[in-house]
Amino acid sequence: MYRKLENQAAESVKASINKLQWGVEVEIKFEQPPNPNMGDLATNVAFQLAGKLKRSPSEISENIMDNLELPPLIDRVEARGPYLNFFLDHAMFFREVLESVDEGYGQLELQNDSVILEHTSANPNGPLHIGHIRNAIIGDSLARVLRAGGYPLETQYYVNDMGRQIAMIVWGLQNLDYQLDPEEKPDVEMGKLYFQVNQTLNANPEIKTEIDAILKTYEQEFPPQLEELFREVVDKCLEGVKETSQRLHIHHDKFVWESQFIREGKVDAILEELKDYTQENEVLYLNLNQFGIEKELILRRSDGTSLYSTRDLAYHEQKAEEANISIDILGSDHKLALEQLSVVLELVGCRRPEVIFYEFITLPEGSMSTRRGVFISVDDLMDEAVKRALEELENRRPELNGEEQREIAEIIGVGAIRFYIARLSPEKHIVFKWDEALSFERGCASIQYAHARACKILEKASYPPEIEVDADDLEDLDQMEIELIKTIARFTRVIEESAAARRVHPVAQYTLELAGVFNRFYKSMPVLGSGKEDLRLMLVDKSRITIRNSLALLGIESPVSM
Repeated sequence: MYRKLENQAAESVKASINKLQWGVEVEIKFEQPPNPNMGDLATNVAFQLAGKLKRSPSEISENIMDNLELPPLIDRVEARGPYLNFFLDHAMFFREVLESVDEGYGQLELQNDSVILEHTSANPNGPLHIGHIRNAIIGDSLARVLRAGGYPLETQYYVNDMGRQIAMIVWGLQNLDYQLDPEEKPDVEMGKLYFQVNQTLNANPEIKTEIDAILKTYEQEFPPQLEELFREVVDKCLEGVKETSQRLHIHHDKFVWESQFIREGKVDAILEELKDYTQENEVLYLNLNQFGIEKELILRRSDGTSLYSTRDLAYHEQKAEEANISIDILGSDHKLALEQLSVVLELVGCRRPEVIFYEFITLPEGSMSTRRGVFISVDDLMDEAVKRALEELENRRPELNGEEQREIAEIIGVGAIRFYIARLSPEKHIVFKWDEALSFERGCASIQYAHARACKILEKASYPPEIEVDADDLEDLDQMEIELIKTIARFTRVIEESAAARRVHPVAQYTLELAGVFNRFYKSMPVLGSGKEDLRLMLVDKSRITIRNSLALLGIESPVSM
């Protein structure tokens, strides 16, 4: 709603400037003043024009105001120094807001640009661990925000089925007496075997030659028996990854196997495209010094096998052909590799991908390594979150039966993890702190509790009744009611701006703010039995919808009872 209002106001300002025949063009931006006495929207367009017109900003704002035709939702405009402050026709605006909030509130108009968003893409050599979780949560949440923003989108998981780690596990299956436990998650079993192979490799470094031979044979010949072993390893890992992802409410539309780019000749094709730029000295490589990158990019090993980077070039070329926008979610340690890849893509006439880099997440106990077998799996993290949430629920809601407590604890625990990670800008390092994540006063649980509280009120009132909000009610609103409606109205603008910026933390911050405003409304404004019961029940319902839809953008469920 605020975007519609800003567009109307901007058109009025432009029309006024055209009347004045100043012959200048300027981008008109709006902000919400910190004090409602200064209006509902404000623009400092006079500042931008002052230098071009060689006149004072105050005089310019007065001239614009004198020639302004007010749009439908604006009651009046004031020129205060260099600012033009717009005051809403509150009754008309609030009615339009309340009428716009239906169950699908937040879905914006269809965009022209299609998107492929790749995220998670963890090596299939063990279970997802805490080092992967920020990638997965940022990626899945961004996909939800972009879809709500109207972008046709496909999420992809790039399956590294040709990496050395997979060859190591295959070697382990061929040479170690390791019995896979059929009762254990398959990705966990593969992770255990990978760890055991690393232990064996450390004790016997000559094994590396055998592993290299497996990798070379797989890439250059794809013999059926070896191919079956590689497929078995990767499929088992992906089976466990998908199970973990499902519990975390993460979904991928497509799994793209790295080996397809060898099989289909796309790696050879991109090497052919690059032949005028490559050099060879045992290995095939690109010297990138002229692009300000000191480290060369190796494209083919001395034994003729390709590298991850070579296959990644073919993958990115394919993504650029299939969608208008390609987005990668990557750890900050990939910055050099991504810059190399981007330069090479431009050499073959392919656009760079957009990239969201994130810093890593750790527990206070320290760092993790799959190779050393020291890591916290995402499954363990979720189990611990649900366990702690259940302990809190047993204290707060002892009257619930065990099954009800467990169901709600699952929603709270998983939501806590997703929100704790989504709430911060990806550039910030995160140390995961349980007390903050599971706080019923400040964390995701406080938002979920606001939703449950709204559901309880509506259930008591047998809402929705057939009601018509009286226009007089909208003329005489309490300040808390005004603040709540204005906060609800901002939801679509938050989605639009978050989608454009490729960031999800503004959605999380908005959702926490909305829940806080609703809670203050609930505590200060009687609903049932009040003289404005119909209006306030409607506000409760519109708040419920907006909170639920906001959390859904973050992949978080909204319980009806807590």
